[in-house]
Formats: sequence, structure tokens, C-alpha cells
Amino acid sequence: MPLIDRIALTQFAEQILTRAGMEPDKAETTAAVLVEGDMIGHETHGVSLLNWYVEALEDGSLAKSGSYEVVNDRGAAFVWDGKSLPGAWLLTKAIDQACERVSDHGVVTAAIRNCHHTCALSAFMRQVTDRGLIVQLSVSHPAASRVAPYGGTKPLLTPNPMAAGFPTSKYPILIDVSASITTTTMTQNLAKAGKKFPEAWAFTAAGEPTDDPREVTERGGTMMPLGGQLKGHKGFGLGLIVELLGQGLSGKGRANTPSGVFSQSAFLQVIDPAFFAGLDAFTAQSDFLASACRSNPPAPWNNGPVRMPGDSAARKRRSALEQGVPVGDAAWQKLCKHAEIRGLPIPDVAA
Repeated sequence: MPLIDRIALTQFAEQILTRAGMEPDKAETTAAVLVEGDMIGHETHGVSLLNWYVEALEDGSLAKSGSYEVVNDRGAAFVWDGKSLPGAWLLTKAIDQACERVSDHGVVTAAIRNCHHTCALSAFMRQVTDRGLIVQLSVSHPAASRVAPYGGTKPLLTPNPMAAGFPTSKYPILIDVSASITTTTMTQNLAKAGKKFPEAWAFTAAGEPTDDPREVTERGGTMMPLGGQLKGHKGFGLGLIVELLGQGLSGKGRANTPSGVFSQSAFLQVIDPAFFAGLDAFTAQSDFLASACRSNPPAPWNNGPVRMPGDSAARKRRSALEQGVPVGDAAWQKLCKHAEIRGLPIPDVAA
């Protein structure tokens, strides 16, 4: 995989988006979030998405300019209509506003409807945890259907990712999971490559377990909820929480979103430990818990010590800062083609 200097890659991505018509401030923020996704190992939600974003800008499904509409604002809680603007820009703006207000309220909650794609949720966490704050973020796509309710056979829900970031005295604890066993992007990529899931992570249209992603992408099957066939009621429950918080509180969900459009609904909450027992008291607990988990005797099947969520992301981020950001070969070739079409210089490859 090519390694590209972080600043050069961010500027490159920003230029591609700007040349495709995205407003400069939105292009700058979107590029930064995409590159952060690559830096922490979420390559499916990094700069490889630029090709799709450019297509969306061209067909009008991704708004190029403008601002959100304030639906409601009570200080400690606010609702925005995103007007199909870039999800990275909308979430960054909402997070910044929540962080500015949380010192007055202790907890600030927001819901945003009509977002375009929101990138990797864990890519937003550090901008909050670095301030000594806690963040929760979740997203759903009410116009799409990939996961059947537990016990059913017809796709209804989406994977519904949820993320949370917690400060420690060193690296933050970053949790980023979905309510389904696998993701839409992985399912589509494996299907295109003619590959199988590692295990039976999906159901056929008849409700039979399968390891073939094409049963989902081509034949009306569904992805399994987290917990699989035996314990999928747990993932189903988590998926409902994500949908009802984002869609219900924003006022835009499955009840009033037409199929065939790309429109995500998001839920965001920022918490200030200083309003509770204090940041020092919080990090004393988060440090102790992280240390106790990492020092736990590893199981025979585990190659290495126990890792906390966020450990791998921190290691990959340090490596990307020192050596360059890894970009997949196929994604890099597409980016270079966009650059050639738009007359942009291509950044040097570090390795």
C-alpha cells in the first residue's frame, strides 16, 4: 500500500473535492476526517470514499454548499436539518458546538437529520477526548435496509454504527462497533471479489445462515445482527436504540423517508466529567480499568496481550504520522485519475 504524507494527502483530498464543486470549508473538513479514518485503520471509510463523494457531488445527492437549518435549540439540546450536506462537516460542526456549550450544561445532546455520509465515527472521537470530554455518536440510514429484525427474514434496519470516546491520562478509549456482525461496505467488497465471509454472517432470503455475501447483495438476504443466529436479539436491540435516538429525536426516519435517497440520521452527546465527580476522578477510573484489562492473562487463542478499544487505532495513527498514511492500491489509482482529470499534482509516495 502506498504511504502518503498526512498533510499532503489531506490537501490532495481537499483539492479533489473543491475541484468537484464542494465549498472550501466543507472540503477541508471532509478531507481531514477521511484521512483520519485511514490513519486509524478504517480504510473502507477513508479517502477510498472520495470516488463516491465526487459522483454524489456530480449527481446532486451530496450538496456542494450552504448551511444546515436549525430545527430546535434549547442550549443543552439542539436539532439540525443537514440539507444533504457532507456528514463529516455537519458532525464536526455539531461536535464543536456541543463542546463549546458543555462547560455550561454538563451534558449537551444533538440530533441531525438529512446528513450525507458521515465517514468513520471513531475519526471524530479524538477531537472530543483530547479536551477531557466524553462523546457518544451513532448513525443510521432510514432509506436503506440491510438487517432483518431478529427472527425475521426481510431486510429492514441498517448496521447502525455507534461510537464512544473516553479520555484517559494517555491514549483515549475509542469504541466503534455496529449493531450487525459485519458492515455494508465489507459485504459489498467481498461480494464483488467473489469471496466468502469468515463464518456464516448472513441469512439467505429464506432465513438460512450463509457465508456468501452475494445472498445479501444479489438475492434478498440479510446481514446478521450482532450475536448471530442464537443471540441476535442483542444486536437487534442495539440497532433499535440507534434508530430511535437518531431518527426519532431528529424527526426524520423510516416513517417519513422515501426509499432511494441517501439520508443519514445522527445522534450525538458530549459529557463533561467536570460536572460530575471531576476529570481527575474520571481518568483515575478509566486509567485503572484500561490497565486492568491490558494486564489480564491472555487466552490461548489470543496472539498477544489484551488490547483496549483504541489501542490499535493509536498505534496505527502514530505510524501514519511518522511514516505516512497507507492508502489501498485501487483507491490510490482512482485518486490519481481524479487528479489527472482535474489537472492536480499528485503527491509523492513515501514508500
